[in-house]
Amino acid sequence: MTEQSPIAFSHLVSAIAQQIEQARGQVRQAVNTAMVQSYWEIGRLIVEHEQQGNSHAEYGKQQLQQLSQQLTERLGKGFDVRNLRNMRQFYQSFPKRNAVRTELSWTHYRTLLRIENDQARDWYLQEAINQSWSARSLERQISTLYYERLLASQDKSLVEAEAQHNTQPLVETAKDYLRAPYILDFLNLQDKTYQESQLEQAIISNLQQF
Repeated sequence: MTEQSPIAFSHLVSAIAQQIEQARGQVRQAVNTAMVQSYWEIGRLIVEHEQQGNSHAEYGKQQLQQLSQQLTERLGKGFDVRNLRNMRQFYQSFPKRNAVRTELSWTHYRTLLRIENDQARDWYLQEAINQSWSARSLERQISTLYYERLLASQDKSLVEAEAQHNTQPLVETAKDYLRAPYILDFLNLQDKTYQESQLEQAIISNLQQF
C-alpha cells in the first residue's frame, strides 16, 4: 500500500471538514426556518382563531396560562405565557407571511418586536440582513438608537463608522447555535448533555418527523 503525502492527507481532512460544516449549516437553516415559520403560525392561530381576528382584543392572562399549560404538557418547554405573547405580537407585527425573513433567527425577531415604530423596525430588520448582524449586534444597535441618530445626524458617515465599530459579525457557529437552550426546547430535546454526534442525529430525526 502506497503511503500518501502529508499534503494529500491534509487536503482530505479539509474536504471532510468542509463537508461537515456545510451539513451543519444546512441543519441550522432548517431548524431556524421551521422555528420562525411555526411561531408565526402559532401567533396567527391565537389572533385569528382565539380572538376571532380582532387584533385589538386582549387575550386574557388566564386564557394564555391555560393555553401555555396544555401546550407544555403536550409538547414540552418553550410555550410559557411570555413566549406565547411574543408569538402573538410576531404575527401582528408581520401579518404578511412573505414579509417574514428566515435569514433572521427567533432571537432577532424577539428583539425587533420591542420597537414600536414600524419604519424603524423595518429598517433594523433589513440592516440586520444586509450587514449579517448577530442578534447581540442588533440589540446593541437598537439600544444605541442607531436609526434615530442616523436620521438626525448631519454627518451620517460618522454615525455609520461608529456603528460598524460596535457591530459584532455573525461568527456564531452552527454547533453553538444548535446547542442554544431555546433551540433544544423547540425540538423537545430534554437531555442537555448530548454528545455532539447524538445531538446532530436527534435534531435530524426530529426535523424529519416535523
